Amino acid sequence: MKNYDVIFVGSGHSCWHGALILKSLGKSVALVERELLGGTCTNYGCDAKILLDSPFELKEGLDRYQGIGLKQEASLDWSKLMAYKKQVIGYMQPAMTGLFNQFGFDVIRGEGKFVDANTIEVAGEKYQAKNFVIGTGQTYIPLDIPGKEYFHDSREFLSLDEIPDHVTFVGSGIISMEFASLCLSLGKKVDVVTITETTLDQYPLEYTSKIVEKMKAQGANFVFGAHVESIEKLAEDRYCLKTKEGVEIESNYILVAVGRKANVEGMNLEGIGVKASSRGIVVDEHLRTTVKNIYASGDVIDKQIPKLTPTAEFESNYIAMDILNPLNGKIKYPVVPNLVFTLPRIAQVGVSAKEAEARPDLYRVERVELGKTMSWLNKNQAYEHITYIIDKKGHLAGAAVLSDDAGAYIDVLTLLINLKVGVRQLSKMIFSFPTQTYGLVSSLIPLLLKK
Repeated sequence: MKNYDVIFVGSGHSCWHGALILKSLGKSVALVERELLGGTCTNYGCDAKILLDSPFELKEGLDRYQGIGLKQEASLDWSKLMAYKKQVIGYMQPAMTGLFNQFGFDVIRGEGKFVDANTIEVAGEKYQAKNFVIGTGQTYIPLDIPGKEYFHDSREFLSLDEIPDHVTFVGSGIISMEFASLCLSLGKKVDVVTITETTLDQYPLEYTSKIVEKMKAQGANFVFGAHVESIEKLAEDRYCLKTKEGVEIESNYILVAVGRKANVEGMNLEGIGVKASSRGIVVDEHLRTTVKNIYASGDVIDKQIPKLTPTAEFESNYIAMDILNPLNGKIKYPVVPNLVFTLPRIAQVGVSAKEAEARPDLYRVERVELGKTMSWLNKNQAYEHITYIIDKKGHLAGAAVLSDDAGAYIDVLTLLINLKVGVRQLSKMIFSFPTQTYGLVSSLIPLLLKK
């Protein structure tokens, strides 16, 4: 039976970053993987999405200049984009294999099942380790209703050679709203059917409402407060979705995105005393499970911190250092920025406007319509808007952004929040001009000075 210092269950960002630290410092490391190396983000999620999405962002930017300098409307070819995506993502496996070989990782292929706190069985073979790290991520939650076999998930959508003429999205979260934006930009018919009364519940309503208004103007049909009851196949590539409220929608493709659940099944976690549920694995402030030599990392954790790729990487690195140093301190998360790839983007970080307005003794909220004051600087984004949350000491505590460039904005603002940069420090810095970052800082300085 082969023994290791640490075995990671999974090979995505929640695992291999920490594995690299441990290996480089002389520890023996193995990774258990049942699917493709690199996990969901690398193969089925973030990377595939950005490869397909980026041209849509460029098209949006060009469209804003129609009639003021641009003569020809930009058009997109999804089939060519998909061929490009498959080419790039297809290279990921040999690249990841080469990388892991270079790092000196042992890769154990198959599905892991714990025998005890120090032993895991994979494909009939047993392996032992002093420590384990579970980084198996999440999977989508299917709807258990008649006709469920006709549903599709995000992984399937991101591999479509052609986008159907009419797509129905069940759910109004990040996946549905991002993919619906792409479909509408291609001129497809779109329905969004959701049990909620709004979209993207965790983001500012004033921003999500603008996205909904734009999508409706593009022809999207939103059905709020609806409970999907069944799916009926009418013909080849034609389906009818029915709700308990009596709504019937016919379309060519139905994607379900009503949430995700932790990949904890089949590992015998309960049998060895690790507390877990569909929400995820319970961990302490060192990311240790209820069995202290077994850690959990990334989206598989039951947590309030945003479940994002950079968060998983941060946790993976922390776990490696915790294993190396038993006296390591408790995990301390910085503020975590998050970004929705709708068109335009929505981003937020830190204290939300809703939280701030509930505590006026601690915060004030400042809203800046950059699109109206700096359209010449922000690529003609008339809708561009930033919400700043400022604490009583004059430090930025949170922010939300509606802009095609929300990702770049939110990263700068995250840095200011984490470093507690005040107006004196900020006013001593010089930024390039004329840039959007310059405009961002110029809008923030007087607000930090305000009492």
